Amino acid sequence: MEQVYLEDDNSTLWSTVIDGLPFCIDWKDDVEGAVCHLANIFLVLGFMGGSGFYGLLYLFFFVALGFLCSSIWAWLDACAADTFSWNFSLFVICLLQIVHVAYRLRSVTFDKDLQDLYGFMFKKLGVSLTAYGKIVSCSEGQIHTIEKDHCYAMEGKTAIEKLSILLSGRIQVTVNGEFLHYIYPYQFLDSPEWDSLRPSEEGMFQVTLTADTHCRYVGWRRKKLYLLFAKNRYIAKVFSLLVRNDIADKLYSLSDKAYDSNGFRYDLRLPNFCHVVVPDLEKRGIQEPEQQS
Repeated sequence: MEQVYLEDDNSTLWSTVIDGLPFCIDWKDDVEGAVCHLANIFLVLGFMGGSGFYGLLYLFFFVALGFLCSSIWAWLDACAADTFSWNFSLFVICLLQIVHVAYRLRSVTFDKDLQDLYGFMFKKLGVSLTAYGKIVSCSEGQIHTIEKDHCYAMEGKTAIEKLSILLSGRIQVTVNGEFLHYIYPYQFLDSPEWDSLRPSEEGMFQVTLTADTHCRYVGWRRKKLYLLFAKNRYIAKVFSLLVRNDIADKLYSLSDKAYDSNGFRYDLRLPNFCHVVVPDLEKRGIQEPEQQS
Protein backbone atom coordinates (compact mmCIF):
# COMPACT_ATOMS: atom_id res chain seq x y z
CA MET A 1 0.00 0.00 0.00
CA GLU A 2 2.83 2.36 0.86
CA GLN A 3 4.39 1.84 -2.57
CA VAL A 4 1.05 2.71 -4.23
CA TYR A 5 0.90 5.95 -2.24
CA LEU A 6 4.44 6.87 -3.29
CA GLU A 7 3.59 6.27 -6.94
CA ASP A 8 0.47 8.42 -6.58
CA ASP A 9 2.53 11.21 -4.99
CA ASN A 10 5.11 11.06 -7.77
CA SER A 11 2.45 11.18 -10.46
CA THR A 12 0.79 14.11 -8.71
CA LEU A 13 4.08 16.01 -8.55
CA TRP A 14 4.81 15.26 -12.17
CA SER A 15 1.37 16.40 -13.31
CA THR A 16 1.69 19.55 -11.18
CA VAL A 17 5.04 20.47 -12.73
CA ILE A 18 4.11 19.64 -16.31
CA ASP A 19 0.40 20.35 -16.48
CA GLY A 20 0.69 23.41 -14.27
CA LEU A 21 2.91 25.21 -16.74
CA PRO A 22 1.14 27.51 -19.19
CA PHE A 23 1.39 26.61 -22.85
CA CYS A 24 2.08 29.12 -25.57
CA ILE A 25 -1.14 29.57 -27.48
CA ASP A 26 -0.46 32.77 -29.35
CA TRP A 27 3.06 32.87 -30.84
CA LYS A 28 4.61 36.21 -31.72
CA ASP A 29 4.59 37.04 -35.38
CA ASP A 30 7.62 39.32 -35.26
CA VAL A 31 11.09 37.98 -34.53
CA GLU A 32 13.45 39.20 -31.87
CA GLY A 33 15.92 41.96 -32.58
CA ALA A 34 19.31 41.56 -34.18
CA VAL A 35 21.06 41.69 -30.80
CA CYS A 36 19.36 38.48 -29.67
CA HIS A 37 20.40 36.61 -32.82
CA LEU A 38 23.93 38.03 -32.59
CA ALA A 39 24.15 36.69 -29.03
CA ASN A 40 23.29 33.17 -30.19
CA ILE A 41 25.82 33.39 -33.04
CA PHE A 42 28.55 34.33 -30.56
CA LEU A 43 27.57 31.41 -28.31
CA VAL A 44 27.75 28.97 -31.21
CA LEU A 45 31.20 30.27 -32.20
CA GLY A 46 32.37 30.08 -28.59
CA PHE A 47 31.37 26.48 -28.09
CA MET A 48 33.34 25.53 -31.21
CA GLY A 49 36.58 26.39 -29.40
CA GLY A 50 39.39 23.90 -28.97
CA SER A 51 41.51 22.79 -26.03
CA GLY A 52 44.56 24.29 -24.42
CA PHE A 53 45.12 27.84 -23.21
CA TYR A 54 44.38 29.47 -26.55
CA GLY A 55 41.31 27.32 -27.00
CA LEU A 56 40.01 28.45 -23.60
CA LEU A 57 40.67 32.09 -24.47
CA TYR A 58 38.76 31.63 -27.72
CA LEU A 59 35.85 29.92 -25.94
CA PHE A 60 35.44 32.40 -23.09
CA PHE A 61 35.91 35.40 -25.39
CA PHE A 62 33.01 34.51 -27.70
CA VAL A 63 30.82 33.19 -24.88
CA ALA A 64 31.37 36.48 -23.02
CA LEU A 65 30.31 38.40 -26.12
CA GLY A 66 27.22 36.18 -26.36
CA PHE A 67 26.19 36.81 -22.76
CA LEU A 68 26.88 40.55 -23.18
CA CYS A 69 24.56 40.70 -26.19
CA SER A 70 21.96 38.67 -24.27
CA SER A 71 22.21 41.16 -21.40
CA ILE A 72 21.67 44.08 -23.79
CA TRP A 73 18.69 42.28 -25.33
CA ALA A 74 17.16 41.51 -21.92
CA TRP A 75 17.59 45.12 -20.78
CA LEU A 76 16.36 46.92 -23.92
CA ASP A 77 13.97 44.51 -25.68
CA ALA A 78 12.71 41.89 -23.23
CA CYS A 79 12.73 44.30 -20.28
CA ALA A 80 13.25 41.35 -17.92
CA ALA A 81 15.33 42.11 -14.86
CA ASP A 82 15.94 38.47 -13.94
CA THR A 83 17.05 37.53 -17.48
CA PHE A 84 19.36 40.54 -17.54
CA SER A 85 20.82 39.63 -14.14
CA TRP A 86 21.58 36.03 -15.14
CA ASN A 87 23.17 36.95 -18.47
CA PHE A 88 25.20 39.81 -17.04
CA SER A 89 26.44 37.60 -14.20
CA LEU A 90 27.57 34.97 -16.69
CA PHE A 91 29.26 37.71 -18.72
CA VAL A 92 31.26 38.81 -15.67
CA ILE A 93 32.22 35.19 -14.89
CA CYS A 94 33.52 34.74 -18.45
CA LEU A 95 35.56 37.93 -18.13
CA LEU A 96 37.13 36.62 -14.93
CA GLN A 97 37.92 33.34 -16.68
CA ILE A 98 39.61 35.24 -19.53
CA VAL A 99 41.78 37.13 -17.05
CA HIS A 100 42.65 33.90 -15.21
CA VAL A 101 43.60 32.00 -18.39
CA ALA A 102 45.60 34.96 -19.71
CA TYR A 103 47.52 35.12 -16.42
CA ARG A 104 48.27 31.39 -16.56
CA LEU A 105 49.37 31.75 -20.18
CA ARG A 106 51.67 34.62 -19.24
CA SER A 107 53.14 32.61 -16.37
CA VAL A 108 54.31 29.83 -18.75
CA THR A 109 56.02 32.04 -21.32
CA PHE A 110 59.73 31.41 -21.87
CA ASP A 111 62.84 32.99 -23.29
CA LYS A 112 63.23 32.96 -27.05
CA ASP A 113 65.68 30.04 -27.02
CA LEU A 114 63.40 27.90 -24.86
CA GLN A 115 60.36 28.94 -26.88
CA ASP A 116 62.11 27.89 -30.09
CA LEU A 117 63.09 24.60 -28.46
CA TYR A 118 59.46 23.97 -27.56
CA GLY A 119 58.30 24.68 -31.10
CA PHE A 120 60.96 22.48 -32.70
CA MET A 121 60.94 19.43 -30.41
CA PHE A 122 58.07 19.34 -27.94
CA LYS A 123 55.10 21.02 -29.59
CA LYS A 124 54.89 18.51 -32.44
CA LEU A 125 54.59 15.74 -29.84
CA GLY A 126 51.56 17.44 -28.32
CA VAL A 127 53.32 18.52 -25.11
CA SER A 128 51.30 21.26 -23.43
CA LEU A 129 52.85 24.50 -22.23
CA THR A 130 52.09 23.46 -18.65
CA ALA A 131 54.06 20.23 -19.00
CA TYR A 132 56.84 22.05 -20.83
CA GLY A 133 56.94 24.56 -17.98
CA LYS A 134 57.70 21.71 -15.59
CA ILE A 135 60.51 20.56 -17.89
CA VAL A 136 61.99 24.05 -18.01
CA SER A 137 61.68 24.46 -14.24
CA CYS A 138 63.67 21.25 -13.79
CA SER A 139 66.52 22.87 -15.71
CA GLU A 140 66.01 26.11 -13.74
CA GLY A 141 65.61 27.87 -17.09
CA GLN A 142 69.37 28.40 -17.40
CA ILE A 143 71.08 28.62 -20.78
CA HIS A 144 74.74 27.55 -20.69
CA THR A 145 77.45 28.59 -23.15
CA ILE A 146 80.59 26.87 -24.47
CA GLU A 147 83.28 28.93 -26.13
CA LYS A 148 84.92 27.73 -29.32
CA ASP A 149 87.49 24.92 -28.83
CA HIS A 150 86.29 24.36 -25.25
CA CYS A 151 85.07 20.91 -24.21
CA TYR A 152 81.65 19.92 -22.99
CA ALA A 153 82.99 16.49 -22.01
CA MET A 154 86.38 14.76 -22.13
CA GLU A 155 86.93 11.10 -22.82
CA GLY A 156 87.45 9.09 -19.64
CA LYS A 157 87.41 12.20 -17.42
CA THR A 158 83.91 13.72 -17.46
CA ALA A 159 81.20 11.96 -15.47
CA ILE A 160 77.80 11.33 -17.05
CA GLU A 161 75.65 13.43 -14.75
CA LYS A 162 73.27 15.41 -16.96
CA LEU A 163 71.30 15.43 -20.20
CA SER A 164 71.65 18.42 -22.53
CA ILE A 165 70.22 19.76 -25.78
CA LEU A 166 72.24 21.99 -28.07
CA LEU A 167 70.44 25.25 -28.88
CA SER A 168 72.95 26.91 -31.17
CA GLY A 169 76.41 26.24 -32.60
CA ARG A 170 78.06 22.95 -33.52
CA ILE A 171 79.79 20.29 -31.39
CA GLN A 172 82.49 17.95 -32.69
CA VAL A 173 82.56 14.39 -31.34
CA THR A 174 85.90 12.54 -31.32
CA VAL A 175 87.38 9.35 -29.89
CA ASN A 176 91.14 9.24 -29.28
CA GLY A 177 91.44 12.18 -31.66
CA GLU A 178 89.46 10.38 -34.37
CA PHE A 179 86.49 12.34 -35.70
CA LEU A 180 83.07 10.65 -35.40
CA HIS A 181 80.38 13.19 -36.25
CA TYR A 182 78.95 16.62 -35.49
CA ILE A 183 76.09 17.55 -33.18
CA TYR A 184 73.77 20.26 -34.50
CA PRO A 185 71.14 22.48 -32.81
CA TYR A 186 68.15 20.72 -31.27
CA GLN A 187 70.07 17.47 -30.88
CA PHE A 188 71.04 15.92 -27.56
CA LEU A 189 74.67 16.24 -26.57
CA ASP A 190 74.77 13.05 -24.54
CA SER A 191 71.81 10.88 -25.51
CA PRO A 192 73.85 7.64 -25.99
CA GLU A 193 75.51 8.07 -22.60
CA TRP A 194 72.16 8.79 -20.96
CA ASP A 195 70.49 5.76 -22.51
CA SER A 196 73.39 3.44 -21.66
CA LEU A 197 73.11 3.96 -17.88
CA ARG A 198 70.42 3.01 -15.42
CA PRO A 199 69.30 5.63 -12.87
CA SER A 200 71.42 4.03 -10.14
CA GLU A 201 74.54 3.61 -12.30
CA GLU A 202 77.42 5.97 -12.87
CA GLY A 203 79.73 6.23 -15.85
CA MET A 204 82.28 8.30 -17.72
CA PHE A 205 82.20 9.73 -21.22
CA GLN A 206 83.96 7.53 -23.77
CA VAL A 207 84.08 10.39 -26.27
CA THR A 208 85.23 14.01 -26.30
CA LEU A 209 82.74 16.73 -27.18
CA THR A 210 84.40 19.95 -28.33
CA ALA A 211 82.70 23.18 -29.39
CA ASP A 212 83.42 23.82 -33.05
CA THR A 213 81.80 27.26 -32.75
CA HIS A 214 80.32 29.35 -29.94
CA CYS A 215 77.58 27.10 -28.53
CA ARG A 216 74.61 27.44 -26.23
CA TYR A 217 72.73 24.58 -24.60
CA VAL A 218 70.19 23.74 -21.91
CA GLY A 219 70.85 20.88 -19.50
CA TRP A 220 69.10 18.83 -16.83
CA ARG A 221 70.79 17.14 -13.89
CA ARG A 222 70.22 13.38 -13.87
CA LYS A 223 68.86 13.19 -10.33
CA LYS A 224 66.43 16.09 -10.76
CA LEU A 225 65.26 14.76 -14.10
CA TYR A 226 64.66 11.28 -12.71
CA LEU A 227 62.66 12.81 -9.86
CA LEU A 228 60.53 14.61 -12.44
CA PHE A 229 60.06 11.35 -14.34
CA ALA A 230 58.91 9.63 -11.14
CA LYS A 231 56.28 12.32 -10.58
CA ASN A 232 55.16 12.63 -14.19
CA ARG A 233 55.20 9.48 -16.32
CA TYR A 234 54.01 11.39 -19.37
CA ILE A 235 57.14 13.57 -19.37
CA ALA A 236 59.26 10.43 -18.89
CA LYS A 237 57.72 8.89 -22.01
CA VAL A 238 58.29 12.08 -24.00
CA PHE A 239 61.98 12.18 -23.07
CA SER A 240 62.38 8.48 -23.77
CA LEU A 241 60.98 9.00 -27.26
CA LEU A 242 63.14 12.06 -27.93
CA VAL A 243 66.35 10.46 -26.65
CA ARG A 244 65.93 7.26 -28.63
CA ASN A 245 64.97 9.14 -31.78
CA ASP A 246 68.11 11.25 -31.35
CA ILE A 247 70.24 8.12 -30.98
CA ALA A 248 68.67 6.69 -34.14
CA ASP A 249 69.55 9.87 -36.03
CA LYS A 250 73.15 9.65 -34.82
CA LEU A 251 73.38 6.00 -35.83
CA TYR A 252 72.05 6.84 -39.26
CA SER A 253 74.60 9.63 -39.71
CA LEU A 254 77.57 7.46 -38.78
CA SER A 255 79.34 5.00 -41.01
CA ASP A 256 78.98 1.32 -40.19
CA LYS A 257 82.41 0.91 -38.60
CA ALA A 258 85.30 3.08 -37.47
CA TYR A 259 88.77 1.83 -36.57
CA ASP A 260 91.82 3.40 -35.06
CA SER A 261 95.47 2.62 -35.80
CA ASN A 262 95.45 -0.22 -33.24
CA GLY A 263 92.57 -2.04 -34.89
CA PHE A 264 89.89 -1.22 -32.33
CA ARG A 265 86.28 -0.78 -33.34
CA TYR A 266 84.22 2.08 -31.97
CA ASP A 267 80.60 1.13 -31.89
CA LEU A 268 78.61 4.35 -32.18
CA ARG A 269 79.59 6.08 -28.93
CA LEU A 270 77.88 3.53 -26.68
CA PRO A 271 80.19 3.14 -23.65
CA ASN A 272 79.36 -0.51 -23.07
CA PHE A 273 80.45 -1.45 -26.60
CA CYS A 274 83.52 0.70 -27.16
CA HIS A 275 86.95 -0.77 -27.65
CA VAL A 276 85.97 -4.11 -29.19
CA VAL A 277 88.99 -5.72 -30.89
CA VAL A 278 88.50 -6.47 -34.55
CA PRO A 279 89.17 -10.17 -35.26
CA ASP A 280 92.25 -10.93 -37.37
CA LEU A 281 90.15 -13.03 -39.74
CA GLU A 282 87.97 -10.01 -40.48
CA LYS A 283 91.08 -7.99 -41.30
CA ARG A 284 92.37 -10.73 -43.58
CA GLY A 285 89.03 -10.87 -45.33
CA ILE A 286 89.42 -7.17 -46.15
CA GLN A 287 93.09 -7.37 -47.17
CA GLU A 288 93.10 -10.59 -49.23
CA PRO A 289 91.23 -9.19 -52.25
CA GLU A 290 93.77 -6.35 -52.45
CA GLN A 291 96.67 -8.86 -52.46
CA GLN A 292 95.03 -11.00 -55.15
CA SER A 293 94.48 -8.04 -57.34
